[in-house]
Amino acid sequence: MSKIKYRFNPKSLAYEKVRVTFGQRFWTLLSYVATGVVFATITIALSRQFLPSPGEKKGRREIEALQLQYDLLSKKMNQAENVLKDLEDRDDNIYRAIFETEPLPKTMRYGGSGGSDKYAVFESYDNAELLKEATSRMDRISKRLYIQAKSFDEVVNLAKTKEKLLASIPAIMPINQKDLSHAVTSGFGWRTHPIYKTMEFHPGMDFTAEQGTPIYATGDGTVEKADALGQGYGNHVIIDHGYGYHTLYGHMSRIAAKAGQKVSRGQLIGYVGSTGLSTAPHIHYEVIRNNEKVNPINYYYNDLSPEQYQLLVELSKKDSQSFD
Repeated sequence: MSKIKYRFNPKSLAYEKVRVTFGQRFWTLLSYVATGVVFATITIALSRQFLPSPGEKKGRREIEALQLQYDLLSKKMNQAENVLKDLEDRDDNIYRAIFETEPLPKTMRYGGSGGSDKYAVFESYDNAELLKEATSRMDRISKRLYIQAKSFDEVVNLAKTKEKLLASIPAIMPINQKDLSHAVTSGFGWRTHPIYKTMEFHPGMDFTAEQGTPIYATGDGTVEKADALGQGYGNHVIIDHGYGYHTLYGHMSRIAAKAGQKVSRGQLIGYVGSTGLSTAPHIHYEVIRNNEKVNPINYYYNDLSPEQYQLLVELSKKDSQSFD
């Protein structure tokens, strides 16, 4: 039943039944509907403004996943670039220097890899800049890898014509790698002197090993010195490999070679000791090229796997005290 309403009439001082016409009912209903629509519109607008829709939530998750994948890809590309940079440096400054050929020009290694139109295909994607940056960087790495591969092909061809030179280059470690499995190394560079406790430049590498461990020539050559007259080196051997290369082996307990003797790579020349200015049994090893002492770490390419070489590089970089 509809509820009957009454209204007080001040003129007649009586209550009168309120009669509501159809039109009044219609407009009342319409006002309610309009008010509801307005409030609903405002509510929807505010929710869209401050509350993400299911589609937006999905889109954000996809963007976050894409960003994570890009970050991982970026880290891998950083690692690849670091390894590639090391290969390029060794190629220019060691391998090509050995064969007396000019290093590759920077314009060849790092030149452009195409115009901006090359990446126009990504313009229609939401993450166009991210895609273009990643693709462009990968293209540059690919080009550098291709050029480096071609450079190594050239070095191999040079090597085939210089077998005697290759045999003379110091290309192995001075003691067997199995004797180095638990060795502590002191690398090339500034180190704390074990006796004077001052920072001094260490012009070689120290490898700890047991007293009497065999020491081998790292390349073909002629023994230039084999005595105990070196400054602080104790019993030591210097080998002239020719082609501007010399190697020095210090602190031997006993020398097994003599001056003027012809030696081959891998031939026994002495035994690990602690003679001279030394604090523990070890070998101090130097590579001298054109009268300049250079980092021996760059010359162990004949008897170490990539993993062993990388471990040795990391150990040699650590700031530590030398043994001599």
